[in-house]
Amino acid sequence: MTQTSKTSAIVTPLTQALAEGKLTRDQLKDFMQRSDGPGLRRVALWLVMLACSTTLVVLAWDSWLIWPAMFVQGVILVHHFSLQHECVHYTVFRTRWLNDVVGQICGYTILLPHRFFRYEHCDHHTYTQVTGEDPEQIPMPTSFGAYFLYLSALPYWKTKFTEVFRHASGGLSEAERGFIPKEEWAAVARDARLMLGFYAVVIAGMAVTGWWGLVWLWLIPLILGEPVMRFIRMTEHVGRPTVPQMSDNTRTNLVSAPMRFLCWNMNYHAEHHYVSSVPFHALPRLHETLKDHIHVEPGGYIGAHRDIWRQIRANNAA
Repeated sequence: MTQTSKTSAIVTPLTQALAEGKLTRDQLKDFMQRSDGPGLRRVALWLVMLACSTTLVVLAWDSWLIWPAMFVQGVILVHHFSLQHECVHYTVFRTRWLNDVVGQICGYTILLPHRFFRYEHCDHHTYTQVTGEDPEQIPMPTSFGAYFLYLSALPYWKTKFTEVFRHASGGLSEAERGFIPKEEWAAVARDARLMLGFYAVVIAGMAVTGWWGLVWLWLIPLILGEPVMRFIRMTEHVGRPTVPQMSDNTRTNLVSAPMRFLCWNMNYHAEHHYVSSVPFHALPRLHETLKDHIHVEPGGYIGAHRDIWRQIRANNAA
């Protein structure tokens, strides 16, 4: 894509929403108010939830029940992505450094360097669903085999490990050189090396002490839980038109309160793309304002996947 055509793909959903009367400037100012309180309270509850799931694994240690317990633990662990995502937008806390610290911790939890994610995610918002320009675009599966392979998370882990090791060696893909400023290339490499070094120290520490508990409390749960995150990530854009318009290319999924808690209200994904600077706690209110102007999936995550299945069947029948 030429620079001219690439620039023409940029959309400004906030400006569009204001121009079309979907939002007023007073409403926007209210929605965008940031505060440390909601984020700190949510993080405190998050830690309690994580402590409970960890206790569950420990209690089931000598039983087959450890596997469902690790799955529960894993579902919580992989949702650190949702918290890190909000920290990337600096919307969890008003205090900027708190977003950076919590985002870094989340990144170390799920193998996602925070600085790299921030730059990658910026281009995702700029070129949402623009094929060849959106670095986070998940292609529409061409078959049910491809669909289930993606849900297995095997391609995801292969990509993540390859990515981190490549960055640690100082290598960036052509696409990454496009969205990471040149002055940050060395920092991205340093971040990857520090992350790999941290994992090496953890593994060495377990080997020296002979206590391999983190394998059961962290690593295996992470692997068990990642397919759930893949299932959720697909519902955001997969199967929606590959066009720049936010009213068409993104789904909002109506889900239960526990799921809204886990995903930090990112089920309100179309609203988030319209105004990405609105904090997580204000997204339900923004939804009430924009719900008639966006694509809302009342069936939630299952409904979104039914739509994806329907499209796979239709494409294979054509």
